[in-house]
Amino acid sequence: MRDEPTFVEHVRRDLLDVRWPSPEEIRARARRRSQRRIVVSAVVLALAGVSAVAVAAPRTSPPPVHPAASASPTRHEITTDALLQPTDLPQPVDVQLSESGLRESIRLDQLLTYCRTDQGYPDGVQVSLLSRSQTLVQKNAPRAMTENDGLVTQDLFRLTPDGAAQLLSSLDELTASCREYRSVGPYQVGEASGTAEAVHRWTVTQRDFAGDGAVLLRHDVSQPRDQQTGKPIGDLPRPTSTAVVRVGDLITVLGVGQTGTEPELRRLAEVAARRMCLAANPPC
Repeated sequence: MRDEPTFVEHVRRDLLDVRWPSPEEIRARARRRSQRRIVVSAVVLALAGVSAVAVAAPRTSPPPVHPAASASPTRHEITTDALLQPTDLPQPVDVQLSESGLRESIRLDQLLTYCRTDQGYPDGVQVSLLSRSQTLVQKNAPRAMTENDGLVTQDLFRLTPDGAAQLLSSLDELTASCREYRSVGPYQVGEASGTAEAVHRWTVTQRDFAGDGAVLLRHDVSQPRDQQTGKPIGDLPRPTSTAVVRVGDLITVLGVGQTGTEPELRRLAEVAARRMCLAANPPC
């Protein structure tokens, strides 16, 4: 784990000024757009405490059947037209940041993986073959953007066909150990500090609404409270949802900003599935 400020100092900084970095900083140090999983209350982030990734491990399966010479050629590269486009959003989009990578871990929710490893479960990290990611930001957003200015974040991964199918089917098992997870950690809000606790819950709320399979994964957090006094800390965190969609050997992970809704996320997931057809194996 890299050397980082203490959790108390991290929370203090977040509460003073929760910002997105500039585009240059994003390209340099935020390859997988970790801002997507920022919880509304910075205190809740401190309760979990580490950055990690949560994915499903692939099952053991027979070797894939190679296509006949007359079949469509296998697609390898993930082109930008397989991602959501600015015209897919109802709001005008001014900035689009996009990156590609090799053998990237598939990121669903960093706190979910911490929940699993903290209880002694394996993280089950699955690594993609290829990936692309992007962040869409509202038009005319200021250079120093808050998390609410982010409209959509998207990661698109190519896996083996069996690995893509297994990732979706494994989500129930992945979340089973974290349906009632109590996290405890230090906090500092202004001059007040102490030990806080909150209960995290991850659940699959919807299925099979897009592509070859899709889920909505929701993360709920209870009101953080001072462990000694029981006094509430900050505001009640707003639930956050992530859409995970499969088309062939592709998996996309979508998130919307703090002002986004689950119906909006589901609509974007359906659009994303159609876009993914341009790069999927087998072709749609």
